[in-house]
Amino acid sequence: MKPRMIRTLGFLALLLISSICEAAIFHPISDSHRSAARQIFKPIDESVNSLRQVYETLKTFEILGIGKDLDVSASACTLIAETLKSSSASLKDINFALKSNGILKCKIDGQSFEAINSRLQAAITKANSLLDFFYSVGSLVLLKDQAAHLDVQVANADQIFRSIKALGQSDGRWRYNSNKPESSAHAAGIALETLARLMSLTSADFDQSLIGTLKNDIVKLFDGIEKYDDGAMFFGDKVVDAYEYEGPLSTTSSVVRGLVAFAEVTPGKIAVSGDKILGVAKFFLGIGVPGSPHDFFDQIDALALLENNRVSIPLILSLPATVLSVSKNDQLKVKVNTVLGSNAPPLTVKILQAANHNSKNAPIIENQDLRHDSGAGFYVLDSLPKEADVGKYEFIFKTALNDPSQSDVYAIGSRTSVNIYFTGEVKVENAEISVLDSDLGNVESQKKLDLSADSSISLSANHLQKLRLSFQLVSPLGNAFKPHQALLKLRHETKVEHVFVVGNSGKKFELILENSLFRSLGHIDLDLPEAPEKATRPPLQPIDPLSRFGPKAEIAHIFRAPEKRPPKELSLAFLGLTLVPLVGFLVGLLRIGVNFKNFPTATLNLFTTLKYLSFLGVFLVFVGHRTLSYLASTSAKLKGA
Repeated sequence: MKPRMIRTLGFLALLLISSICEAAIFHPISDSHRSAARQIFKPIDESVNSLRQVYETLKTFEILGIGKDLDVSASACTLIAETLKSSSASLKDINFALKSNGILKCKIDGQSFEAINSRLQAAITKANSLLDFFYSVGSLVLLKDQAAHLDVQVANADQIFRSIKALGQSDGRWRYNSNKPESSAHAAGIALETLARLMSLTSADFDQSLIGTLKNDIVKLFDGIEKYDDGAMFFGDKVVDAYEYEGPLSTTSSVVRGLVAFAEVTPGKIAVSGDKILGVAKFFLGIGVPGSPHDFFDQIDALALLENNRVSIPLILSLPATVLSVSKNDQLKVKVNTVLGSNAPPLTVKILQAANHNSKNAPIIENQDLRHDSGAGFYVLDSLPKEADVGKYEFIFKTALNDPSQSDVYAIGSRTSVNIYFTGEVKVENAEISVLDSDLGNVESQKKLDLSADSSISLSANHLQKLRLSFQLVSPLGNAFKPHQALLKLRHETKVEHVFVVGNSGKKFELILENSLFRSLGHIDLDLPEAPEKATRPPLQPIDPLSRFGPKAEIAHIFRAPEKRPPKELSLAFLGLTLVPLVGFLVGLLRIGVNFKNFPTATLNLFTTLKYLSFLGVFLVFVGHRTLSYLASTSAKLKGA
């Protein structure tokens, strides 16, 4: 009978309360973006040869207000001047060179500006694609601002306007040229921005019916905008040409540039709802911090345009904290800002309703105005209602401008829904551990647990008995609370752990506690039989790397002492004695008159050798077989005896 083994295991109970899945909350641009910009964008030095990279870096730092932190060397102005002087520079490079020069104010000679003006005028007349019009017209606008002595005019502006408009589609999207039937929202943004720049270059009156058609096209374009569940809206294009395809961030940014630019140069309002402008702003803010410099620029540039535009300025409602303690009576704070973090105009923030997600009880808050703390800029709920308990609550906020006439200027949204989580100290009551028999489940031993005190218990059980752990959780208001999951962990004295799920008959809750429980409750001695031969073994314990790969003790090799040998002279003497018979044989041959000259000198060939060996082989096979047979028979007789 195999001996029984006594094993001592540590006893741990772990209550896993559900984690918080934070609802989508949008925050304005903050210092985290400014810090990230310093790391994402490379310094502008001699190694930078892309004018687009130069401009996007300069513009981003200018918008974020950290332009003084950017180390701009003279190489940027050198690159700009060389591009503007070069007759082989592309329209795209000229455009980004003029954009960068508008920020850096480099010293460019007048002859370069005159040459660029002539080249751009010629490029417009030969343009046959949307991008050709975009870079040519956009560069002329920049040239007009930077070279005041030049008379920058565009001939046949109305004809160019209609040529660009001809690339538009009925759904508000645009084509890049007449040879490609595919249209995109990204091209629509480029087209609207080009038309706006063209209108600013000339004092000629354009056909107002054509302007009205373009405004309707913009409305149609926004009718096809895509939407996320959290309210964020964006524009996306189908992948038709991988070379021309742009992602949602770049596409939405292009549409914002075109919308804002076109609204600046046309009278009246464009009938794009404030909710869609707010949804676009949420899309850019919901991205967080993009990882690439180009995406970072698209995000910041679009938000800067939304910060101040003639269509609608979005206001963002945000919460510094969405986890509040009912035990500590935390304050609920709300803030309303523009997308770049500027202060919002005077307004009122109200909680329309606050209700528990998993309760059918009445809301704990209804139609309550928040107090405005003008010093800190927050709207505050000073104290949580007494009915607030641990759980997940949905708060619905409504923001209203104090001046109704500003509703055409700002987009605040009708309602904003935010998930807020209330935490609190949850008590563990009626905790006990019992040992049951395996047949009827009768309690054989039972001990109470006092989790408020630093105490432990000891139990004994064998492999035929059952262990039961039971407890109750009570919320701060005295209501029964059921955790999302509870685990029982048994830890062997060798630190091998086994985890068991404690059954929960209630529903699952997505809640969080301040005092999630994870502590040692005591020890239990288990009287277990010897494990079967093929039973699963505990995993091998981790080995200290130092003991395995560290330096070992030095090994001292002890070799066997060499055997004693006779003197060298004696060995040479015996060698001479072995050669004496050979010498005597040769001397004898000479005595009897053997003629060594008659020895055959010819060598055997292959066929002669095989003939001799065949006769010798037959003899050896016969003799060998007889010898082996004799030895086998002798061995068999010895084994039988």
